[in-house]
Amino acid sequence: MRFSEAQIRQFCEQGYLAVPQFWTEREVAAMRAELERLKQEGKLRNVATDGDGKTTSSAKINLQLCPMYPHSTFFRAMPFAPKVAEAVGQLVGEPVVLHLDQVFLKPGRQGAGTNWHQDNAYFQIPDPLKGTALWTAVHDATVENGTMHLIPGSFREAYEHTRDPESDHHIRCYPPEDEMVAVELPAGGVVFFAYGVAHCTKANNTDKERAGIAFHFINADQDGHARSGFEVGKRPYLTGPDATGGEREYGLRVAGTWEQEVDRVLNNH
Repeated sequence: MRFSEAQIRQFCEQGYLAVPQFWTEREVAAMRAELERLKQEGKLRNVATDGDGKTTSSAKINLQLCPMYPHSTFFRAMPFAPKVAEAVGQLVGEPVVLHLDQVFLKPGRQGAGTNWHQDNAYFQIPDPLKGTALWTAVHDATVENGTMHLIPGSFREAYEHTRDPESDHHIRCYPPEDEMVAVELPAGGVVFFAYGVAHCTKANNTDKERAGIAFHFINADQDGHARSGFEVGKRPYLTGPDATGGEREYGLRVAGTWEQEVDRVLNNH
């Protein structure tokens, strides 16, 4: 996917870019089927708490799986879809390195949000514009069901982060919420946002579940500085001379298997 100069300029100036139609309906159907399998197998766990950072509440549910790739050849293949590397490379520069993968699923009515934070508070790369999340709306993402909210331009300021008492392991910050924008997306739409952009999701107040899949990518020159995510030396290079299509990192070739994985999941569903 090729971006216009205006789209790239928006990412550089505001730190985010929404693309309403990125994945096809067929790809989204496969995402939902694979998430349902992972959910039924108990791979997703509730990270929401009662406000003490420890006690899990049955009234608040924020299901997370991080990382995804050891549990799903489908999600392992997803960032190797050619349009992903092409898009990310235009935003953070080449070569592109996969840094982290995860999913959050919010059940209807009980789905808790993920509080405000900047990814770079975790990852600590020198240039927060050289890393980006690719957040996919697996279901239509609206204000009512707690879509992604973010503060444009906030990558220019590193907010203080403290332990989030509403999560069993997250941290949070308190940015100026009067500057936030809600990014509503149809299923299959994505939003790219730089590592320094303050963002959150809100509670799901609808009757249907809503999920968001997030892949995080960095420019290769940030790799030696980046914390968390995949282990150093095991972060897949998607482009550039060190890219092996996943063979070095996973022991087998992953590049080129995305369409095959989509077919496999849908045929088994």
